Amino acid sequence: MLRSNLKRTSSLLLIGTLSLLTLGTVSAETTGLTAGSLDSSDMVAVSFWLATAVMLASTVFFILERQNVAPKWKTSMTVAALVTGVAWYHYTYMREHWANNGESPLVLRYIDWLITVPLQVSEFYLILAAIGAASAMLFWRLFGASIVMLVAGFLAESGEMPSNLTWPLFAVGMLAWLYIIYEIWAGEAKEKVSQASEGTQFAFKSMALILTVGWAIYPIGFVMGNGASDSAVNNLNILYNIADVVNKTAFGMMVWYAATMDSKSNASEE
Repeated sequence: MLRSNLKRTSSLLLIGTLSLLTLGTVSAETTGLTAGSLDSSDMVAVSFWLATAVMLASTVFFILERQNVAPKWKTSMTVAALVTGVAWYHYTYMREHWANNGESPLVLRYIDWLITVPLQVSEFYLILAAIGAASAMLFWRLFGASIVMLVAGFLAESGEMPSNLTWPLFAVGMLAWLYIIYEIWAGEAKEKVSQASEGTQFAFKSMALILTVGWAIYPIGFVMGNGASDSAVNNLNILYNIADVVNKTAFGMMVWYAATMDSKSNASEE
């Protein structure tokens, strides 16, 4: 009983903290008459607000569900909540940046990705670690490749580098992403997951599909938005926002699915 009460109290404290952060952010954004306001005719702004709401709801869900899984899955659930939580925090500022300036929040978006993307790729390691079938080298390879992909992508897209380096840097980022895909589909991770339960294998393959198909939106968007018109840039931001919502929330849901299925299976065996 005491343990259950402690779990409930910790969950309420975490949700309360998120609520206070939300109120503080909203208060800061509405200091001016127009700051943080939503123009219903601006579909880019609508997509930013939608992404913000979904990320917050996902974070609360993952925090609550963390209490209902086996101990070996708690770290994975925490990381899933961190991914959407960090994204929610950054989206509150990205939507404000768009509302106030009408400009693509490139730097804020890459700061978000620099934190959340390595966390996402580390989930593959954590899932394998939960069943005792992962090596530390796998984690560092995935982590390193994700950092290279993001840094190269930012340097290519920010315009801070000479224009003749844009496509070479884009190519470096693509190679890093393709390496992650290879590692997941054909490398050590693929070999190790065959030892896992049916639910874990399903989640792993679903996450790998998100990483392959869902993440393909970003390089496609880069190519489409490079030197494009204002209308194309607007569409690109909508596409990025929707992709972030799907990729991060669905990614976390697959972790939750694996955790609950595995926990129920272990409980029934006991």
